[in-house]
Amino acid sequence: MTNTNPKRSDVRLAVLIDSDNVPPHHVRGMMEEIARYGTPTIKRIYGDFTRPNLAQWKAQLLDYAISPIQQFSYTTGKNATDSAMIIDAMDILYADKVDGFVLVSSDSDFTRLATRLREAGKIVYGLGEMKTPNAFIAACDRFIYLEIIGQDEDDSDNDVKEDKSATRSPLRSTRLTRGTSQNDNAGSKASGKTNDITR
Repeated sequence: MTNTNPKRSDVRLAVLIDSDNVPPHHVRGMMEEIARYGTPTIKRIYGDFTRPNLAQWKAQLLDYAISPIQQFSYTTGKNATDSAMIIDAMDILYADKVDGFVLVSSDSDFTRLATRLREAGKIVYGLGEMKTPNAFIAACDRFIYLEIIGQDEDDSDNDVKEDKSATRSPLRSTRLTRGTSQNDNAGSKASGKTNDITR
């Protein structure tokens, strides 16, 4: 298993965001969570930003210095965004300027990419919604649900804080073993449990 516990300040991360599968209101909590694991030296988001439904990303990109990678939709029903993100990830891998990757998506199309990056010895963190297929979750060293980060933000905003003396991991978590079935995972999602899945 890839080591996910080096000194955080020394870990350089490439953050690659699939705008088609991540709502922009998660960005603040997402970037704060990523900072717990390392320094995001590359931050890119992929999508067809000529589409009206992606217009609300603009303010978030400016606030968090995320570089938009425009990818036009060449034809209906085909997702060119995924291909662009995968190609960039491989270019970054071979440049060997980062220690790990953060793949932000709820799309199973990135399962093979996550596996390939881990095979190359890179740390792979996945962030996505609870609808994320189990295959992509299992391919990451650690997977974090965006809804849980959102809950933590709400707690903070309402001054509902846990005892600061209590030691906890960067995210409240129920750790699932390698042998956990997809049905078990789905059950924990349905029950509203906080899940930070580590392999």
